[in-house]
Amino acid sequence: MGTRIPFARPDGKTAEGYLSLAGKANAPGVVVIQEWWGLQDQIKGLCDRFALLGYDALAPDLYNGVVIPYHDADAANAEMNSLNFLDAADQNVRGAGQFLLRSSPKVAVSGFCMGGAVAVLAGCRVPEFSAVVSFYGLPPATVAKPADLKVPFQGHFANSDDFITPAMVDAFETGLKGAGKPGAFYRYDASHAFMNEQRSVHDRHCAELAWERTSEFLKTHLG
Repeated sequence: MGTRIPFARPDGKTAEGYLSLAGKANAPGVVVIQEWWGLQDQIKGLCDRFALLGYDALAPDLYNGVVIPYHDADAANAEMNSLNFLDAADQNVRGAGQFLLRSSPKVAVSGFCMGGAVAVLAGCRVPEFSAVVSFYGLPPATVAKPADLKVPFQGHFANSDDFITPAMVDAFETGLKGAGKPGAFYRYDASHAFMNEQRSVHDRHCAELAWERTSEFLKTHLG
């Protein structure tokens, strides 16, 4: 349904990503941020699903073509640790948002796992976005504080998660509310990465509920 395209970063360099179009003029947009596995087929499929909802969706390739097999968590962790998160948010993700805004009136950013952390960073640092949706991903408080968020936030988190623990989610929610920033937090009796239908941790009921909530949130903030 989509295709791989080049787009410009704010610094003038060229990045690439997967673009899926809604097929209508002036559709709002969503920048979709990958898990730590890379820009694999599941993330491309999510772009296609956003397009079916009526959004132009672009997933920037933060690993420049590297895709990690699901069985190799060590390699995925190493690739993630080599990523410059601030550069990813300020350049690749912002560039993707700017690309979509050439035809979209408003653009949101959504990320999964590692991408959820990058999406929150972008919601703090990138002025082009109108909303942020994070799936089981948060940046360290040393990099971005809840009070730094500049746009409405929706978060989907797992109660059984050793990566983004319930305590981390609670702390982020407390900080966001304390700063008077708009945010909706949803917690699911599922495991980390429950949205990924290609993995055994996938929970269909929780995934469908989270998708419905995401759809309503985007309608509210993007139209």
